[in-house]
Amino acid sequence: MAKLTTEEALEMLAHYRASIDNLDAALIHILAERFRITKAVGALKAGADLPPADPEREKRQVERLRRLAADADLDPDFAEKLLNFIIREVIRHHEQARG
Repeated sequence: MAKLTTEEALEMLAHYRASIDNLDAALIHILAERFRITKAVGALKAGADLPPADPEREKRQVERLRRLAADADLDPDFAEKLLNFIIREVIRHHEQARG
């Protein structure tokens, strides 16, 4: 590949950054929707006196997300850390739903 001029590099950088900004916005909206649904799950669990955490489901989800990450060429350890962070937040919401 031929060396880019500064102007060409800055134009490409602006394009990449715009794509990153769009992806960040999509991630925020997806996470917001996920938390809306998990809050409904928390209310359901609280109303039915079910435990806020489901370790077996969490284990299956971690395994599933690790496979998906590997298939997508994303570090499975990173995906697991992210999922564990999300799960902790969901459990916190479920515990709050109990009053």
